[in-house]
Amino acid sequence: MNEITIEELNKWPRDSYELIDIRDEGLVAYGMIPGALHIPEEELMADECLKLSEIPVDKKLVFYCEIGRRTREIESINQGACQRECYSLEGGYVGYIRSGLSDDSAQKEKQEKAEKSIQKKFHKQLFSPFAKACKNYQLIEEGDHIAVCISGGKDSMLMAKLFQEIQRHRKVNFELTFLVMDPGYNEANRKLIESNAKALGIPITIFESDIFDTVDTIEKSPCYLCARMRRGYLYSKAQELGCNKIALGHHYDDVIETILMGMLYGAQIQTMMPKLHSTNFEGMELIRPLYLVRESDIIDWRDYNELHFLQCACHFTDTCTTCHEDGTTSSKRLETKKLIAELKKENPYVESNIFNSVENVNLDTVICYKKKGVRHNFLDEY
Repeated sequence: MNEITIEELNKWPRDSYELIDIRDEGLVAYGMIPGALHIPEEELMADECLKLSEIPVDKKLVFYCEIGRRTREIESINQGACQRECYSLEGGYVGYIRSGLSDDSAQKEKQEKAEKSIQKKFHKQLFSPFAKACKNYQLIEEGDHIAVCISGGKDSMLMAKLFQEIQRHRKVNFELTFLVMDPGYNEANRKLIESNAKALGIPITIFESDIFDTVDTIEKSPCYLCARMRRGYLYSKAQELGCNKIALGHHYDDVIETILMGMLYGAQIQTMMPKLHSTNFEGMELIRPLYLVRESDIIDWRDYNELHFLQCACHFTDTCTTCHEDGTTSSKRLETKKLIAELKKENPYVESNIFNSVENVNLDTVICYKKKGVRHNFLDEY
């Protein structure tokens, strides 16, 4: 399939072509090119595709994926497209995003708008719960040096801006290092992280590892191994830089989804803790300052500021949506997210009930539980 650049495409009359996003549902949820039509790759390659057949035959078809690789490799499309001019958008969605981040004056304006929106429009939704979590769970303490770990996604980028904002208040003296690990990103993804950080005024420190190459040949649970290895590398580098804490961008929705998935898929009741002592790196802690921040509010902030971030920068797949250290697949997390949304239709308090359930555990009604690795049974004290 022939490739076309963003610049070349912009010269065409908009009504002369149809832009088609072939990525999966998880990636599309992170954003699409305005005006694009979503037709997942498996639907596109079926014998019949209703959405494709409804496009006027005189229109050219321009397909895009995450970085341009999947559409470039497509050799044949169903009969609904075989008589048309078909193109692959060079660089895919990531290329489109980067094309809007090259203007220095636009970057300064983007940074100011993003910061002002945190201070004003989204103060109650974002900064207040961020500050509340930091206070309630004692996440930021006098003299801390915190490594703010940035993956390139919306959550970690917002977390970095919230840390900058809370540091401006000067209620506690602490240092920040904005840490980005490159585990083997392709060039497009790395440049997107760098461009977004520059546009938002986040002075990142990048270090490299070979994690992607290491897990590339792992057949069983590569995402689990990748996530565990990434955390180890982050701890090690942060400690080397003199940090005593690493901050990760898990939010409220991650917490409640993890609780529910633990029961449904892991046969256990546990939660994602707001902070943890490292077991392998003495003196180091992990903190989650977005613990009380809702994902919908993060998305609203992202969209209001017209920001576009990475979801998954995995170099061996364009369809992986999110990697999770608990070993669950992105499909299970998405399934759980949809289940909670369905339950919310009948019970608007279902999310807070799930969250609060792990704060209201009654050990008198629990058959067994573990404490510091030791299993206790209700019969022990019956």
